[in-house]
Amino acid sequence: MSKSNDDGKGSFPPWSRVPSFEEMAAEAGIDGAEFLYSLRDGLDIEELADKYKVSSPTIQSLYDHFMRYGVSSVMGGD
Repeated sequence: MSKSNDDGKGSFPPWSRVPSFEEMAAEAGIDGAEFLYSLRDGLDIEELADKYKVSSPTIQSLYDHFMRYGVSSVMGGD
């Protein structure tokens, strides 16, 4: 069998093992859309932690995840 130049193209699953922002927010008991509106309104990490009654590191993690991956981290290879 000869190798094709197309080996590996489209062979990646159309999903990711990285959870979406919405999944992470829900796991923390936070409505993801409301969280994003709060970011838009300029609330800082401490204000968000107080508003959603979670720790600052949890808020920081959500913020960092959103800034890196956006709302959804799903990317396909096809």
